[in-house]
Amino acid sequence: MKNGDKAKFLQLLERDKAEINEPSRAAALAEFKRVAEEYFEVDGAYEFRITEEKGGTRVTFSFRAVRVKNFTPLT
Repeated sequence: MKNGDKAKFLQLLERDKAEINEPSRAAALAEFKRVAEEYFEVDGAYEFRITEEKGGTRVTFSFRAVRVKNFTPLT
């Protein structure tokens, strides 16, 4: 394998690790929403972004919380 081919191959592998297919994206979003709604009263607007950064991938999930749901421990 030539150096140029090896570099292209490694680049493809890196890009593949950062990409998410639609079924995986939908499942992740559903799970993030479920967890958010367990701890917060949410106004319903969610944002889910995946961006490539040097050395990894940044995953951002954000939403507006109307209220924090505090738990009282049972003793």
